[in-house]
Amino acid sequence: MSIVSEHIIPNKEGEIFETNAKSLEDLKKIKKHLLTLEGVSEVQLNATIFPTEITIHTSEFVKKKDVEHKVIQAGFHAISKNLFDI
Repeated sequence: MSIVSEHIIPNKEGEIFETNAKSLEDLKKIKKHLLTLEGVSEVQLNATIFPTEITIHTSEFVKKKDVEHKVIQAGFHAISKNLFDI
């Protein structure tokens, strides 16, 4: 693993995570938890596709594991979509 694969790097596109949350209320709960992470500047929700996606924008390097733990605290799971790029 490298610093690039283990962290969200600040950029225009953000980092996309897939989650098992289904309702808009669940996604808002996840967003609220994620915005408490230092360095997370914006969270975009996309519930129109399956699996549901969360795009996270940061102002500094943020560990992907920290994002995953915050989502777990909200009662759900999230995994980086880039983890499976071919």
